[in-house]
Amino acid sequence: MPFSFLFLSRKIYQIVPENQTEFSEFILLRFSEKPEQQGPLFGLFLGMYLVTVVGNMLIMLTIGSDSHLHTPMYFFLSNLSFVDFCMVSTTVPKMLVSLLAENKAIPYADCLVQMHFFMIFSALDNFLLTVMAYDRFVAICHPLRYTIIMNPRLCGLLVLLSWIISILNSLLLSLMITRLSFCAEHEIQHFFCDFAEVLKLSCSDTLITYVVLYFITGLLGMIPFTGILFSYAQIFSSILKVPSAQGKYKAFSTCGSHLSVVSLFYGTGLGVYLCSLVTHSSWKKTVASAMYAVITPMLNPFIYTLRNKDIKNALRKLISRISSSNR
Repeated sequence: MPFSFLFLSRKIYQIVPENQTEFSEFILLRFSEKPEQQGPLFGLFLGMYLVTVVGNMLIMLTIGSDSHLHTPMYFFLSNLSFVDFCMVSTTVPKMLVSLLAENKAIPYADCLVQMHFFMIFSALDNFLLTVMAYDRFVAICHPLRYTIIMNPRLCGLLVLLSWIISILNSLLLSLMITRLSFCAEHEIQHFFCDFAEVLKLSCSDTLITYVVLYFITGLLGMIPFTGILFSYAQIFSSILKVPSAQGKYKAFSTCGSHLSVVSLFYGTGLGVYLCSLVTHSSWKKTVASAMYAVITPMLNPFIYTLRNKDIKNALRKLISRISSSNR
């Protein structure tokens, strides 16, 4: 995958249309224009970024170091942690540099690359949560056939397919942006290059781009969400058939963490969409987007470690192993 990232990044840098001669950069307006608030904002987002990086790295290291966690569920979880780590690394470091240097400009090509990779990782989050819901569906509704259905080949294929669809979707939208003109106004009401906000600044005819955007968003948003709803409808139906209360609790606890992450992901995503519809305040939109793009990836490791005994036990073993090796 890193080689495909490098190839796509180079392509986006090379595709700068001829009509982009009026300016060479966008201006990210961030959260606040007040100089006295830049320091606290820098400290806040630096702290959240470090927590996100450390939390997701620990999840990946814990799963990789414990052979008992080499199962489909934790394979998908390690991929989700990697994607969350990449998503915050796409947006937050640039914002931290701009806060520290008080420079709000981002070059046109850098903006396209940032937008491209953010769309990849946000789509991957969506697909991986869907795949994880399917995994829980098979585990609870078809436990005797679980190891046969969720074999390593199928798991790898599901993750690979998620990557391919996400990359192709992002590449299509990024290439459509390069065909637009940006003549005078180039201030983005955001802390990163969001596709919808960049599209608003174009002085070209954006009707086709909006149609494609809404179609793809609806298609790639509703199909995975419908898949998650169907999986959990079947899961709840199976759990209700379990005779004992202890059995119901044990069955439900295996998908409690995933359900919490799904609720957080779609809840914050819906909040961003509704906020863009009901308010014209750029500050409120930016805060809503920060909940989706920064806070959700930060909370995911906590949700899985606090609600999962296997992860907590493996994490204790990893920490004790590291501490003993340093003595």
